Amino acid sequence: KIYKLDVTVVPTNRTLGRVNFPDVVYKTEREKFNAVVDDVIERHQKGQPCLVGTVSIEKSETLSSLLKKRGIRHEVLNAKYHEREAEIVAQAGREGAVTIATNMAGRGTDILLGGNPDFLSKEILRKRGLDPVTAAAPDRESALVEARRITEPEHQRVVERGGLHIVGTERHEARRVDNQLRGRSGRQGDPGSSRFYLSLQDDLLRIFGSQRVERIMERLGMQEGEPIEHKLVTRAIATAQKRVETHNFEIRKHLLEYDDVMNKQREVIYGMRRQILEGESQAETVAEWVDELVESALDAYAARGAHPEDWDLAGLTEALHRQFDTRVPSAEFSEIVSREALDEVVQEAVKTRFAERERELGPELLQALERHEMLIVLDTQWKDHLLSIDHLKEGIGLRGYGQRDPLTEYKKEAFDLFEDMFERMKAAVIERLFKVQIVRDTPMALPAITAWADARESRGEIAGEPARTAAPAQRVQAAPRTPTGEKIGRNDPCYCGSGKKYKKCHYLKT
Repeated sequence: KIYKLDVTVVPTNRTLGRVNFPDVVYKTEREKFNAVVDDVIERHQKGQPCLVGTVSIEKSETLSSLLKKRGIRHEVLNAKYHEREAEIVAQAGREGAVTIATNMAGRGTDILLGGNPDFLSKEILRKRGLDPVTAAAPDRESALVEARRITEPEHQRVVERGGLHIVGTERHEARRVDNQLRGRSGRQGDPGSSRFYLSLQDDLLRIFGSQRVERIMERLGMQEGEPIEHKLVTRAIATAQKRVETHNFEIRKHLLEYDDVMNKQREVIYGMRRQILEGESQAETVAEWVDELVESALDAYAARGAHPEDWDLAGLTEALHRQFDTRVPSAEFSEIVSREALDEVVQEAVKTRFAERERELGPELLQALERHEMLIVLDTQWKDHLLSIDHLKEGIGLRGYGQRDPLTEYKKEAFDLFEDMFERMKAAVIERLFKVQIVRDTPMALPAITAWADARESRGEIAGEPARTAAPAQRVQAAPRTPTGEKIGRNDPCYCGSGKKYKKCHYLKT
């Protein structure tokens, strides 16, 4: 519905053999957890593996403590033990295994009934004191054979006992999360079962469906600890989930509608930017913008239909100078009696000024300058526009209090902001093209960087300021020589015959 894409449903490879039991609803969370523990113990005693799904780490640890009190050995997966998660989940299908997992724990690992021989073989190698990664091929092969000897008969026994049983402790807002948990069982035609245990204190039921279910429970005279198990309840919960999903869908759709406004503006800006970057001539665009700005200046100071005496010719002259760096002599204005004649005079003055600019700069340089200025101004104005749109989006929801549709208001105001940005961009680009001065072939005078100036700068002094204290005079030291006048290096043996280097001997004395 949102992305307009075709969806194809792929059928299962083999016929689904999983039994999905109706949901069971209790009044309180305590009753629900007690019922979950009782169900797990009953399945565990039969030898049927159980996977218990929880919505949070806190709930998984609560269940774990209840099972410990009842003496049931189990594994807990709550994304705390990343290294062992795949191995634990892989063995969740072994006979009598009990595994508690959160939604994110152990995803991407297939649960095989009777255990996963690959993971079991690694465990066997570790018991033999071998590293599964570095073990020799014969050792790995023998461990795999031994693992299959264990898992194959166990697989048959687990299938006879009904396969993997899934226990859900709460319904999620999205049905796909519940289906993902259920889908751990009954894979590739294997048998399996699933049941969800709920309470009226669960978030989903508390917010969306508890009153209706509670009325049903009261009508039936349900006592504490007594569950309600009926297709009507399952339907009521599915309806609550659909309501949440619809609400979330509307939020996403609404967000997309808001984003679509910006996307259209983005396409315009990025299309223009691409043209500039690809080196296309912008002469036509610039000429168009000049005509539009001249027209808007004339409309502002000499409106059509107004009498010539009501024209603000001084304001028009100032506006033309500010925008196009040109002035129309007042003598020419005195002879004008119609708007069409004024248009002609002003257009001619601006075109003449632009032709002068083209002669000053040359066609190639003017074309490069047009692209350069358009790109800089476009980027600056677009960044400011994005900030304005963010501010607009933050407060637009308040329009709903005034009985106005926030989305419609957002579209209108976003369009107005975009038009304002475009007008500002036009004015800034044209003003720069008419006024910017190009300095050519003038060597830049660089300050002389000396060691002393560098030291001053590192102390925070400004390079152009006169020094507060005079720079110390650099002492020029003559090259060292022996008493006979020969040059001697710092690392040469000293001429006195002491056996030391010159720098450690007579150099210090000099």
